[in-house]
Amino acid sequence: MKQVAIVSGKGGTGKTSIAASFAALATEKVLADCDVDAANLHLLLHPEVRQRQEFHGAKVAFRDASACRACGECERRCRFAAITREKVDVHACQGCGLCVLACPNHALALETVACGEFFLSDSRYGPMAHARLYPGGESSGRLVTEVRRHAEVMAMGANLRLILIDGPPGIGCSATAALVDVDLAVVVTEPTPAAQHDMLRLLLLLKHFGIPAAVILNKADLDDANRQSILQMCEAMGATVIAQVPFDDAVTRAIAAGRPLIEVDEGPAARAIQDAWAATCQLLECATI
Repeated sequence: MKQVAIVSGKGGTGKTSIAASFAALATEKVLADCDVDAANLHLLLHPEVRQRQEFHGAKVAFRDASACRACGECERRCRFAAITREKVDVHACQGCGLCVLACPNHALALETVACGEFFLSDSRYGPMAHARLYPGGESSGRLVTEVRRHAEVMAMGANLRLILIDGPPGIGCSATAALVDVDLAVVVTEPTPAAQHDMLRLLLLLKHFGIPAAVILNKADLDDANRQSILQMCEAMGATVIAQVPFDDAVTRAIAAGRPLIEVDEGPAARAIQDAWAATCQLLECATI
């Protein structure tokens, strides 16, 4: 089984649009939307949810009102201003447990709370594992790990050869969780200074973990100076540029229609994405995927 993560240093580079087209091009695969903080692959693939489960991650403080004597020791100790004599702010609580230890009346305890939910779904593109972190929810990395675990179970159960991951942008906990043990990371960037800066951070992370990196330069024709700078950076970092996708209004039309680009258009952007998928298969040494 091979695993490919489509990732980006920053949001808005076109990562999910490309992931959706890859989903339409690939065969014998399971899809995993691991961008749990802002999941939107479902908007293009329209999965039918067959199983939904609440995800419990972080622990926060809860008070037994019958045991509390309102001494205020918890409020004095909490550095996050998450607890007072009257209430606990579960969104501000970091689950450190100091208030539990400080309470002389044993009125406080840490309890696990629901942070989000994950879904197992079917789509015409294949089975899909995806999730949604609640606003302000913690443990995004653990939720990503749960999505990937279910994707692997589905792939093994159906004898499917590929897991295609739409990863979170950036280099934080959720992004790292989406990249663990993948066979290839496809980094989607654009010719802007911010995207180049964040791509470099991501390439350094991939290099640190020994993960092979390929790069898709999206909207490549919008700024030639930045394009050339990104190409030079990729060469210096040993990252293979597998496609330079031109700006194309068809992408916007495909998003508005809620469809992968390669299903609604045969223009220059669609052809570049098809070439990128062919190059991805070659890098995986499984061109028949």
